[in-house]
Amino acid sequence: MKPILTAFKASPDRGRGLARDMQVRWALEEVGQPYDVRLVTFAEMKAPAHKALQPFGQIPTYEEDGLVLFESGAIVLHIAERHPGLLPIEPAARARAIAWMFAAVGTVQPPIVERERSILLERDKPWFEARQPDLEQEVRRRLEDLSARLGDADWLDGAFSAGDLMMATVLRRPAGATLLSDYPNLAAYVARAEARPAFQRAFADQWAVFEAASAG
Repeated sequence: MKPILTAFKASPDRGRGLARDMQVRWALEEVGQPYDVRLVTFAEMKAPAHKALQPFGQIPTYEEDGLVLFESGAIVLHIAERHPGLLPIEPAARARAIAWMFAAVGTVQPPIVERERSILLERDKPWFEARQPDLEQEVRRRLEDLSARLGDADWLDGAFSAGDLMMATVLRRPAGATLLSDYPNLAAYVARAEARPAFQRAFADQWAVFEAASAG
């Protein structure tokens, strides 16, 4: 039985591959695992049936052989542990790749999401303009450290791994991506990730959902 992934029926990202099912689709494509998608509306996400799978009423969820998971990072880790290709075999390298997964969602992502939230939701607030330099600086601190660590390497730690998949996904978020021109090695890093055939297939699938929703 193929795993089932839930995703937005009408994503607010307008097909740009920013919704959080993207990294799960990408991981499944990287390991060659076919999957099915169940599309949900915003109302369905908050209904009891979906919240039984995802307690916070979000996407994605992942169902496979009686196992139900939520949180995209946890789902990607599960996929990477079950299939070859996203985690190194050598134990220390494997542990480092997992550490980069946590760094992506726990260290790099929070200031990017906070800046994104402010740009989207706080423009009419009296403190908006005064707050922006601090929010931008917090993102830049993470990007500077990450840029210094990456250096001229293609990937964060040897071969492409789930750590790179999660990190590139985070860096694609607009509040971080708009600053990447100041960090050429990070911009090139994201471009390499986006050029991977598995990413392209995942992006095309998400774009097809957007096109179908727009046509309907």
